[in-house]
Amino acid sequence: MQRRRAPRVGADRWLVSYADFTTLLLAFFMALYTVSDVNPAKLAAAQNSLRAAFESDVPGSKDPGPGTTRAAVSPESNDLAPRTSEPVDPMAQVRERIEKELAGAITAGQLEIGADDRGLVLSLPESATFPVASADVTAAAQAVIDRVATTLEPLEVAVRIEGHTDDTPIKTVRYSSNWELSTARATNVVQFLTRDGAIAPERLSAAGYGPFRPVADNASADGRARNRRVDVVVLNDATRSAEEPALKKAAVR
Repeated sequence: MQRRRAPRVGADRWLVSYADFTTLLLAFFMALYTVSDVNPAKLAAAQNSLRAAFESDVPGSKDPGPGTTRAAVSPESNDLAPRTSEPVDPMAQVRERIEKELAGAITAGQLEIGADDRGLVLSLPESATFPVASADVTAAAQAVIDRVATTLEPLEVAVRIEGHTDDTPIKTVRYSSNWELSTARATNVVQFLTRDGAIAPERLSAAGYGPFRPVADNASADGRARNRRVDVVVLNDATRSAEEPALKKAAVR
């Protein structure tokens, strides 16, 4: 009597592995085919979806709110994203404060504010500051100068006071030329700025330019009136370093 052979256990298991391999190979070729024909719109949508999925796990991420998908939220909206800020201009901050504190004087024509390469320029017109051919500061101008001192004192800026005249020659008992008149006016303004310790004297300087730095044409009465002025120049860092070396050394000490 012939014995039957028992079937071999697991003889066909290789078919399972072969089927898995074939399936993976098919998926691989399908992926290659898909990549060979990329739809930019679909690719962008897929990228946004992946980004949203990863960002949703970041602590502190903000909910964009109802009606908005996370794919539309940019990385810059995340609290953890680095933030950049524009550099702050010190002169712009000084000007903003002066315009706020001295708005009344500017509106009344007692003070004009401008800017040039030196820094901020606060102009005190003769009509609101001095009698004709005199360096005596009027009472109204003294009040304005006191307010200028109060505004500039905490800003720790260097200030140069410049006296200017028109080109009409003068010769009085007290002043023999426009040079002397412009210098005397600048010096008197310095005295009021330093009165009662308002501004430290080492932060100030004075100069008289006579008629030689006009801002308008002396051919007209209006032009001559504009040229008769005292400028309070708030020096920027470049001008301060170039023209006020003594002040810079004192600050280092």
